[in-house]
Amino acid sequence: MNGSNALLSRVADSLYWIGRYIERAENVARFIGVNLHLMLDLPGEDAEQWAALVHASGDRVVFREHYGEATQSNVVRFLTFDLDNPNSIARCVQGARENARSVRDTISSEMWEQINTMYWFIDSSRNSLGGEPLFEFFHRVRMACHLFQGVADVTMSHNEAWNFLRLGRKLERADKTTRILDVKYFLLLPSLSEVGTPLEDIQWAAVLKSVSGFEMYRKRFGRMGPNRIVEFLLMDRDFPRAVHYCIHCADECLHAITGNPQGSFLWASEQKLGMLSSELDYTRVESILGAGLHEFLDGLQDKMNKIDTAILQEFFAARQDSAAVGSAGL
Repeated sequence: MNGSNALLSRVADSLYWIGRYIERAENVARFIGVNLHLMLDLPGEDAEQWAALVHASGDRVVFREHYGEATQSNVVRFLTFDLDNPNSIARCVQGARENARSVRDTISSEMWEQINTMYWFIDSSRNSLGGEPLFEFFHRVRMACHLFQGVADVTMSHNEAWNFLRLGRKLERADKTTRILDVKYFLLLPSLSEVGTPLEDIQWAAVLKSVSGFEMYRKRFGRMGPNRIVEFLLMDRDFPRAVHYCIHCADECLHAITGNPQGSFLWASEQKLGMLSSELDYTRVESILGAGLHEFLDGLQDKMNKIDTAILQEFFAARQDSAAVGSAGL
């Protein structure tokens, strides 16, 4: 890190995981909210659509062991309140709060207040959900996460600590975009010839809404088109949830932390992240689809996992001998 301003590894670790946890909670809340609305338009496809959310979270084995059938009630409970699920909203916010508690002298008081308020809101809602209030609950969770991120950006000095927070957020966001696209594309398009029906338009719109990209996509491209949607969510340089945008921002954050010029590297994490950013710079969607979208996305997730591992080893290793507050699996 940058000379005498280097953060303690435990502080950097906590900030990185706060960024990942809050982003993960917001993503899960958005996925569920979009699916609730989708079910109003697609009655009779309940099990497949709800199972897709569990697949996208990467927790299908754990879900099957504890819940069995993928119904709305089971999936919502598992992804929202189940503290045994490391990727549930409640578990993520709990992890973010515990990490925030350990670095209260580094973050702003407004950040702590917001994350604490969010934690108690979710805890108090555990036994009161049902029916129509579901929509409002997940909307409030999303807005609470957005508010935390906004508060962090306007009340925290944009130094190493802020960059670790942002680095975690961007890597988590890129990962979740690849996962939802991978699962939904498999469900919607087993063959590239199966396009053009109103039902598919509804489904593809739901994919875009799952990453808050529906409006920006329509402003740019207009009509629904699977190839264009894939290109937009993977390769767009301006949309903040596109994988390419997120990886480029993460690369900027990491170099700001190390003090090394972009385009150079001294750390393995810088090398791996820079190589992935460059790969996305020169990849075209036609070659991705030609070789297989699932294979490309699977490769992306593997590379991001290796980047995460390198960051943990190079910046947080001193904390590994003790019990870290967070680090749920991706």
